[in-house]
Amino acid sequence: MTKITYSTELDKDIDKKVEQGMIQYEAERGIDVNYQRFYLLCHNDANELVGVLNAYTAFAEIYIDDLWVDSKHHGRGYGSKLIKELDNRFANKGFNNINLCTSEFQAPEFYKKCGFELEFIRENKHNPKLTKYFFVKFFLISSQSQGLIK
Repeated sequence: MTKITYSTELDKDIDKKVEQGMIQYEAERGIDVNYQRFYLLCHNDANELVGVLNAYTAFAEIYIDDLWVDSKHHGRGYGSKLIKELDNRFANKGFNNINLCTSEFQAPEFYKKCGFELEFIRENKHNPKLTKYFFVKFFLISSQSQGLIK
């Protein structure tokens, strides 16, 4: 009999087994998972932490999970600086694009100003503030080397 359980944490042995299985599956198909979580931290001139960009690489893409700027420091360009640093850090490194998803109540217009293209909108008819905006920003590259087994 099949049994499915719910958990908010994964045992590290199970996590390792899943990771190894995924790496093997992709490798058999010539693909490098290339998964790496990372954070960009922004400090102001007084060395106060004013913003954090939480993201990860997977295959040939970068995924932004969260971009946070301390509410006391909104409107000072820190969010834009974090996006620019992300662009600079991964440009010409063989990645294809940066992806993100944001909600109506968050920052769709901000991401457009940062050069992201709107790919599609998933409307929430029950709560429009939770309508999702999916964005992409392509790197100008001559070749994509990430995500492929060399």
